[in-house]
Amino acid sequence: MENNLLVDSCTDFSPETKGIPRIPFKILIEDEEIIDENLDINSLIESMKSTKQQIKSACAAPEEFINKLMAEANNFIVTISSQLSGSYNSAMVAMGSFKEKFPGSFVHVFDTKTASAGETLVAMKVKQLIEDNLNASEVIEQTNKYISKLRTFFILDSLDNLAKNGRITNFKAILANIMHIVPIMGEDGKGNIVLKEQVRGKKRAFTRLVDMIEEYNIDFENTILGITHVNCLEKAENLRDEIKARYPFKDIKIFESSGLSTVYADDGGIVIAF
Repeated sequence: MENNLLVDSCTDFSPETKGIPRIPFKILIEDEEIIDENLDINSLIESMKSTKQQIKSACAAPEEFINKLMAEANNFIVTISSQLSGSYNSAMVAMGSFKEKFPGSFVHVFDTKTASAGETLVAMKVKQLIEDNLNASEVIEQTNKYISKLRTFFILDSLDNLAKNGRITNFKAILANIMHIVPIMGEDGKGNIVLKEQVRGKKRAFTRLVDMIEEYNIDFENTILGITHVNCLEKAENLRDEIKARYPFKDIKIFESSGLSTVYADDGGIVIAF
């Protein structure tokens, strides 16, 4: 049976994810609705910087997932953490409706419990398992095992969007900038984003981020690390080189941010997952 892999647009861009059908989020800046598909990221960043209002996002409706499902295929859908967006729930509604219409169809939705670089690695994993000719149940089992071990961290160059979106107060954002405090954020294993550490100075924050990798029990020779950058390729390349000098990962991939990742990681943001 043919396999059909779909991802929502919190999946970032890499050669490995090129060609995978994407279900786009909508980004709302003032009165403009931007579809997260074939975006000019620099133009998006300018729009983000020019507004003082809250920047919002909306997940795709179930119909948008349904339109890309195939009745005669094994359908796999990869979404951002269900704790961060309604995308997973929308995909689940789509699955239920599609199965009612086509009772013999197969659809499985993966809650990645992560986002950005982490979600991109999950999409790559599903694609690899499909290409290895594993059956549907094996793809699900191995992907869920992979998700359970995946860790994601991010460092923001700017706290402006977090302040605009009400995640932190403007006062805290200003104070952090004055004190040069850099938060290292990450997931909690359940799909929520939490503060891991606060470090004074960006250089120290990235050094600490590299050090933190050592605190996890990683099978380096069989593990790929992904780095998503928001308009800061050189920073991502320098981080890759630092990590490569310390740890024998199987590979380190650099991804370009999607529109949704750009909104929340902001200009200069870095996300890593492994």
